[in-house]
Amino acid sequence: MKLRFIFLLFVLLLPTQIQAATPKVTPKTLEVSGWIPYWRTSSGTADALAHIDAFTEISPFGYTVKNDGTLFDAMKIGSSSITELVTVARSKKVKIIPTVMWSDADKIEAILKDKKARTAHVKAIVAMIKVNGFDGVDIDYEGKHASTRPYFTAFLKELYNTMTSKMTLVCTIEPRTPLTDRFDKIPNDIEFANDLPMLNKYCDRVRIMAYDQLRIDLRLNASSTAPYAPVADVRWVEKVVRLMMKDIDKKKISIGVATYGYENEITQNPSGSYSYKFKWSFNPRYGVDMATSLGVSPTRGESGELTLIYSTTSPSSVTPTSTDPLTVNSSEGVGAVATGTNGLATTTQTLVNPMVKRLLSWSDAGAIKDKVDLAKRLGVRGIAIFKIDGGEDPAMWSILK
Repeated sequence: MKLRFIFLLFVLLLPTQIQAATPKVTPKTLEVSGWIPYWRTSSGTADALAHIDAFTEISPFGYTVKNDGTLFDAMKIGSSSITELVTVARSKKVKIIPTVMWSDADKIEAILKDKKARTAHVKAIVAMIKVNGFDGVDIDYEGKHASTRPYFTAFLKELYNTMTSKMTLVCTIEPRTPLTDRFDKIPNDIEFANDLPMLNKYCDRVRIMAYDQLRIDLRLNASSTAPYAPVADVRWVEKVVRLMMKDIDKKKISIGVATYGYENEITQNPSGSYSYKFKWSFNPRYGVDMATSLGVSPTRGESGELTLIYSTTSPSSVTPTSTDPLTVNSSEGVGAVATGTNGLATTTQTLVNPMVKRLLSWSDAGAIKDKVDLAKRLGVRGIAIFKIDGGEDPAMWSILK
């Protein structure tokens, strides 16, 4: 049984007067965590080391799960670069909480539904924490079936009770958009994969992936004729967090903040509306370089992000500077998941249809500041930066000081 449960039982047996006199400990400042992707281990660790004082926690996005429920060390945690990061982080009292990421919905349900397999999976995670001396684990199981909900809760409960009181259980989950903003007519059979009250019970921290919004919110920008497909409109983020705060203690919540952008091909319809085709994700330098090559300046869109719309009949040699296998996943338990891979087979593109344009929207330091200010205003625990790899707007670091 987990030590924290024994401590709680002891507290519950104390006289009421003593309980009332015990102050509730809350963070004095906004906590900052960040993910280092395994596909950019070298640049990510160098980036984190250079700005280590900005962080409260760092999560190497380092483990995936095999079909049998065992862990795969995709980041090679024992490598020298990670070892140095862990050493420096400990000297700065920055926690190292690695992420275990899993996105195979069928396998997730199969393993977590089987009690024996679920227990073995829990033991593998706790063993990984102990062997490496980590401060806990970040569970990032995305795209789950709604039918997995009770088994995911059972898994979190067992993991929570197996971990020691010194270990932190972080749960990273998809954003939940208010249904009235997501649908004109709300379906009768909506179900969700995450039981938020149960996550609040068993997770010490909850990181909300408040990004990859794109076109999911039907209300924002509805009256405007301008193209609109942001990574994360700060107004949408506020809607998401306020909704999820109804079931999750805000002192457990960290708002996920993106450091990248998206490019969409947009076609204007006869009615004046636009159709969107997702192309790829990119790091901010691509947007800046594209604007420079076109001789224009990006503008601050209604979303708070930098935006650029262009149409050209001449080739452009600018390509995304990121090669990250990012996933567009702004829904939970329902809806399609589209995977966007960066890195192009060709370095040129030619648009010859004047009705077809390109829309770029990206999260620069200004957009990140909006999220930081929102987190402070809502009184949540912190923000979680995705991703730390050297590709973010360098001005971001002055925002996080």
